Amino acid sequence: MTIGRLINSILMATVLLIGTQGKPATAEQAASKVVGDFQYALLDVMKKGKSLSMQKRYDRLAPAIEKAFHLPIMLSMATGNYWREADDQQKRELVNAFKRKNISTVAALFDNYSGHAFEIVGERPAPQNSRLVETRLTRPKGKPVSLDYRVLRVGGQWRIIDVIVSRGISEVAVRRSEYSGLLKDGGIAGLTAVLNAKADELLAETSPGS
Repeated sequence: MTIGRLINSILMATVLLIGTQGKPATAEQAASKVVGDFQYALLDVMKKGKSLSMQKRYDRLAPAIEKAFHLPIMLSMATGNYWREADDQQKRELVNAFKRKNISTVAALFDNYSGHAFEIVGERPAPQNSRLVETRLTRPKGKPVSLDYRVLRVGGQWRIIDVIVSRGISEVAVRRSEYSGLLKDGGIAGLTAVLNAKADELLAETSPGS
């Protein structure tokens, strides 16, 4: 996998890293753990990717992504007033489409393992009672890539609400820019349809193990 495709896939649905093991579970370590748990699942799928179909990779990644990310918060930040004005049914349908699109993107792009390594290098407070888990992706060739994950405690659990690549490229900000025209043209229903169509397109792909 090229670094360009890797960074793109991180922005689409994100890569989270292995947390600290064997130490008392402080609040900071608990915040980092959500990153580690997802990365463990992602690495497992990557290592088996060539033997798994697209659908099987999707099925293995879905529970981990649903547990790690708070998709409604991410969507509320990305869609602004459109989210606030939507009814509950519209929100549910958009969250489901956003989830399908993100999981299918990760399943499509992370289909092999070539020795990349991940590590958490720090954690610090972030705005609005969130925390920023600072991580690094190292590669067999090339410079490391910084990946920072903003996590927020929601209902007693830490959840990912944004991913920042190279200290500046925010997943939520990218989605906000990407979705603005779609929302202006078709509102929440139009964005939902576009995300579902892209997910359907990705899931229709086949690979060894199908």
